[in-house]
Amino acid sequence: MRHGDKNNNLGRKKAHREALLMNLACQIITHKRIVTTLAKAKALRKYVEPLITKTKKSASKEEISHNHRIVFSYLNDKAAVKELFTVVAPKIATRPGGYTRIIKLGIRPGDNAEKAMIELVDFNEIYGNSIASATEPAKKTRRSKATAAPKAAAPAPVEEVPAEEAPVEPTAEASTEVSNEETPTAE
Repeated sequence: MRHGDKNNNLGRKKAHREALLMNLACQIITHKRIVTTLAKAKALRKYVEPLITKTKKSASKEEISHNHRIVFSYLNDKAAVKELFTVVAPKIATRPGGYTRIIKLGIRPGDNAEKAMIELVDFNEIYGNSIASATEPAKKTRRSKATAAPKAAAPAPVEEVPAEEAPVEPTAEASTEVSNEETPTAE
């Protein structure tokens, strides 16, 4: 029985599952996004997010080297650990959690498995720009939506142009010549 067992075994033994998650974690840290199955992406999120959190908790020099050793024991890849502590850590320093995003991509034709893209949130330029451009947070009011909606800005005043600077409208003859040239003639 597996009552209360929340670990997704992914159809593998313990050693094989740990090797799989280790490799996937190294790849997501190196490439910032990978495409895999939905079940593997969900298992990877539980595996890699605590490792990313360990990069933030570095106060003293002893603590830094200790966290490096802990993360290295989970990844076994010096390049991925260096990338995590030098590139990823500064970008996620202010984020309280939720470092990864899973986007479903549909099914794989061969075996009908659900595909998903898992990516590091702060490294996506498309979604990141919209968050940074938000100027002020939405105000919470108890008024109805009709009264809480901001008033539309008044239209900009139209400048009047003096008669001698006003653009000249084409005459009727000029407009018919243009329309005759644009339309193909049937022969």
